[in-house]
Amino acid sequence: MITAAVLTSLALACAVGSWRFTTAGWTSRAPRLAIIVWQSLGVSWGLATTGAMLAFAVQPYGAGVLPGLIAFGRGETPAQAWDPLHVLALIAGLTALAVLVAVLLTAGVQALRARRRHRMLLALISHDNPSVPGVRVLAHPSAAAYCVPGLRSQVVVSEGALKLLSEDELTAVLAHEAAHVRERHDLVLLPFAALRRALPWSKVVADAQAQVELLVEMAADDRARRYCSPRRLATALLRFGTAGAMPTPHGMLGVHAQHVMARVDRLIKPAPELAASVRYGWIALSVTLLTSVPFLWVIQL
Repeated sequence: MITAAVLTSLALACAVGSWRFTTAGWTSRAPRLAIIVWQSLGVSWGLATTGAMLAFAVQPYGAGVLPGLIAFGRGETPAQAWDPLHVLALIAGLTALAVLVAVLLTAGVQALRARRRHRMLLALISHDNPSVPGVRVLAHPSAAAYCVPGLRSQVVVSEGALKLLSEDELTAVLAHEAAHVRERHDLVLLPFAALRRALPWSKVVADAQAQVELLVEMAADDRARRYCSPRRLATALLRFGTAGAMPTPHGMLGVHAQHVMARVDRLIKPAPELAASVRYGWIALSVTLLTSVPFLWVIQL
């Protein structure tokens, strides 16, 4: 009973923490750290919510969540008789866990299929250009720049983007897309997209997904400005924002016009870095969440 109560408290704490974190003012100053915090909140909430129901359900076995589920799967007889409340909790917990796993797998499979189809399409309508080696050039008049993530990743720009951007701006945009590929931001976004599918009515989940999408763009901006002028990247973003850039294909990561001014402002006038004590505090919180919830699945309090 204590394990179920602690997991319930953690689930509520993660839910309230996520709601409060949507208004945090420091995230743009440390986007990678903010992404880690969001990931820890999301994973911990999912495990704590399902774990609380399952911890109560397997109480007749007198064991923790994982050992209790293993005993149930083996068909072992519990020390105490089942009652309707424990059976209902077991059904609800397993259903919630199955839904979370199913939506994650579905989102992943759909993304993989979309990328496979897009690679086949690119083979037909794009070409190499000696001026941008290693990049596929799309024969389209609108401005577009995006990456196809995965093991066979590709960076794509349109002919419209080549005409729109100066050489330095193009270098900045390509560095931004290479950052998406190198840091596998598609895997960062996937769980949040899956959670949005599972809870489409939740404003907190919608806000969390939107924030992580913006933080991923800011993280790519930060990596790109190691190799190019921040001002050139800012002017490239402004050009895309005012030129009516082509929408990024489904399942890809690309330059788009969302939150352009917020990204431009932090490139032109970067805010001071977070204090080391604040960084370490948030890291400690994330590590605590990511270790305590799985621990409570194994042991019984």
